[in-house]
Amino acid sequence: WEVLFLGANIDAVETASHLGITPDRAVNYHCDNQGTRLNYEVVGQAVAAVRCNAPLDEHWKDAIEEDFRSAFPEYTIRRAFTSKMIIKKLRERDGIEVDTVAQALEKLEAEGYSTVICQPTHVMGGFEFDDVKREVENWKGRFDHIACGWPLLTSSEDYEQVTEALVQEFSDIPSDAALVLMGHGTEHPANATYPALDYRLKARGCKNFFVGTVEGYPDLQTVMQEVAAIHASKVFLAPLMVVAGDHAINDLCGEEEDSWKSCFEQAGYQTEPILKGLGEYPAFRRIYLEHCVQCIQSLESEQ
Repeated sequence: WEVLFLGANIDAVETASHLGITPDRAVNYHCDNQGTRLNYEVVGQAVAAVRCNAPLDEHWKDAIEEDFRSAFPEYTIRRAFTSKMIIKKLRERDGIEVDTVAQALEKLEAEGYSTVICQPTHVMGGFEFDDVKREVENWKGRFDHIACGWPLLTSSEDYEQVTEALVQEFSDIPSDAALVLMGHGTEHPANATYPALDYRLKARGCKNFFVGTVEGYPDLQTVMQEVAAIHASKVFLAPLMVVAGDHAINDLCGEEEDSWKSCFEQAGYQTEPILKGLGEYPAFRRIYLEHCVQCIQSLESEQ
């Protein structure tokens, strides 16, 4: 037997635990027309969860994909990669073949799926997200319905939710210490996401929270100047990335002299790394789920 516990107006996960039902088979839903449709009427449709990078370990993806399975128990979940570098590394280093977005869509078409939601797990729009959107556009007409969701930071509401999630998740950072969040950065115009988020945090009252990037702006030098201006007693370092992968381990917290950790320590600061990707926090995963729901609603409105 396969048991799914669906709960309206209760904590389904907590209630299910008393019945011997594991959390991955329990899901809360809103007891309205939309919530009921999402839980009972959607059959044989696919959610292609797209991620933009690969972790050193894969525990993070379990949380994200389990969230999707719990929220959309009637859907099939598939995973695809957008980073050519990671696809190549997995093939050459680990002997693992993974699907690109195009390959995942080809398989879904061959298996007879008629509706596909492609939900990226990018933090922001950028070159790889543009590629995903183009790929999805190219497949219109080959599925009855296909839609592409948005990255984590897209709408004004997204910024508000991410800001609040950061405030809550890092509420234990002392007021006289600095929290430095490292994003990837890009030459794409969407790099403006990072200073925009930093501005939002400051407007929220988090004067000791700073956003920087490895390959964009604000850069490390800019962040260090801002940290110096508040005379921080200590610097906490955390990745503003879905995965705490190579950038987090090496560029942010590595022992090399040019890592962010080493640069702050050379400047006289005590540092403490927090090696935890955004994908490990439920609050950020919920935003991706909300974007996926928005896709489903848009398709329903077209029918």
